[in-house]
Amino acid sequence: MKKWIWLMLLLLMAVAVVGSRGSTFFEKRPSPEIVESIPVETPQPQQESKEVDSAPQVSADKLLTHIQKLNFQRYTTKERSLTRTYITTELKKLGWKPKLEKFSDGVNIFAERPGTNKASGAILVGAHYDTVALSPGADDNASGIAVVLEVARLLGSRSTPRTLQLAFFDQEEAGLLGSQAFVSKTARLQNLGGAIIMDMVGYACYTSGCQKYPAGLPVTPPSDKGDFLAVVGDTEHLPLLSAFQNSQMLPSTALNKQESNLPPVLTLPIPFKGLLTPDTLRSDHAPFWYQGVGAVLVTDTANLRSPHYHKLTDVPATIERSFFTGATQIVINATTALLEKNEVLETQPPS
Repeated sequence: MKKWIWLMLLLLMAVAVVGSRGSTFFEKRPSPEIVESIPVETPQPQQESKEVDSAPQVSADKLLTHIQKLNFQRYTTKERSLTRTYITTELKKLGWKPKLEKFSDGVNIFAERPGTNKASGAILVGAHYDTVALSPGADDNASGIAVVLEVARLLGSRSTPRTLQLAFFDQEEAGLLGSQAFVSKTARLQNLGGAIIMDMVGYACYTSGCQKYPAGLPVTPPSDKGDFLAVVGDTEHLPLLSAFQNSQMLPSTALNKQESNLPPVLTLPIPFKGLLTPDTLRSDHAPFWYQGVGAVLVTDTANLRSPHYHKLTDVPATIERSFFTGATQIVINATTALLEKNEVLETQPPS
């Protein structure tokens, strides 16, 4: 009996020793108070969040002002010329030097801010500026223009390893003519790491059944509500999509973080350059794919969600302010992260 008593005592002592070592180990970790008082000591695994968190905060007022100023049909030669004047004037105010690039059917606008490391390549952010006849195109695509101008404002003077390029494409509605002309100058593509193309990013719907999906998508639809931002990319350049998957962190400079209201992001990796899903080839990212350049389309899914697609009713009043501001912030976050990295943006084979 005494032997059992001694064994039990030894077991209790062993447990006490192990427990005390465990307590000592956890006590060595910084307490919440210490972390709060020294916020600069962020653990190393949070590096990705720090990079995204350093992105500047978008201005909802500036975004909506652009849409109001562009509240007119941009279809005829004269209307598209007026649009180019507005865009180039805004860019010049921000210190950019835009260039007009004529092609047989229209005129593209291009501007560039060099990076600190030429070997790092460039990231292009673009959108088309024309509309179909009879539509003022607030969502299609004044919303995209506004996002690119906000990128120009927030990131134009930022020092980053990668070069930032801006492009505004003409005649997208006539068959992607502007972006096809742009990528036909193959020399400019040699240093281009990836392109981010906005086409309709300002409309959201929150009732069940308002969101539709094309057949053959490689993912399960998240919802039948149109409350998310879709990012469509080719499987050959998955790091571009990853930048948007990691773009949900709120910027540290946000004055009112509740107003940022970042929408969910649905990333769609498309195989075979969209040959099996032709609905994913309907905008200016597609010509980049077929030149072997990684590109993503950022969109609210157009007619799969919006009842105003290509109609007279596509006016500023139908833009959903909160969704549009959050969508723009996501683009800023992802673009900032991509500009500050040097990693290859092509999908790497498994090791």
